[in-house]
Amino acid sequence: MSPNASTGPPETGGGVRSVKSAERTIAVLEYLSSAKEACSLRDVSTALDMPRASGYALLTTLVNTGWLETDGVGRYRIGIRALRAGAAYVERDDVVQRAQPVMNELNAELDETVHLARLDGSEVVYLATNISRHSLAVVSRPGRRLPSWATGLGKAILAERPWEEVDELLPETLEPRTTHTITDRAALCGELQEIRRRGHAVDEQESTIGLRCFAVALHFGSAVPNEALSCSIPLVRLSPEREEVIVASLLRARTRITS
Repeated sequence: MSPNASTGPPETGGGVRSVKSAERTIAVLEYLSSAKEACSLRDVSTALDMPRASGYALLTTLVNTGWLETDGVGRYRIGIRALRAGAAYVERDDVVQRAQPVMNELNAELDETVHLARLDGSEVVYLATNISRHSLAVVSRPGRRLPSWATGLGKAILAERPWEEVDELLPETLEPRTTHTITDRAALCGELQEIRRRGHAVDEQESTIGLRCFAVALHFGSAVPNEALSCSIPLVRLSPEREEVIVASLLRARTRITS
């Protein structure tokens, strides 16, 4: 063997070797953060192709350090440390800091739920939410992830990109959230073209039945937008006149946030 040959783990970008234990820890946290309910050791080890003994040791360590919690019968979920880390991310995010005062005023003006979200892969992640005071209100807490193609927020952001880039970004199958979700690629491409022409996106019960969402992408300089602002309203409270007011208010809010 050449004296210069490496027998260690493969290197990642910048010549730094990846750390397998760190990669497994991140994989576990990401898997459980996206799970809809608490998961067993078998669920985790099978999904991540991890030996059960190694998986148990890692899960136990994460429970002991507060990153995971257990229900006492062998099922695991995200713990309080993960919540603290996520809250710290949002509190220190420049876009959230710029948008939040405007979101507060927009929420007070419209008395409807206002969201700020960021594109992450093929999903949008909610960064901030101002909830309506109405008893019938939309609730999507910060940290929630939804398919970009099924939300006004996601479509507003995708519409700012060439279709070839969007096509590459999206999964092979566009899973529906409701019967109204656009799952045909040609139809989605046409929808994004219409959003670019119109200047704002509309989620017509594509994410939640009975709900319409209006969204605008947030442009900061010449960069392709990664964030969008939205207002969600139940159809029972919506009229054509109300829709015009909401869209106009969103466009004004976008200008204030990005200027």
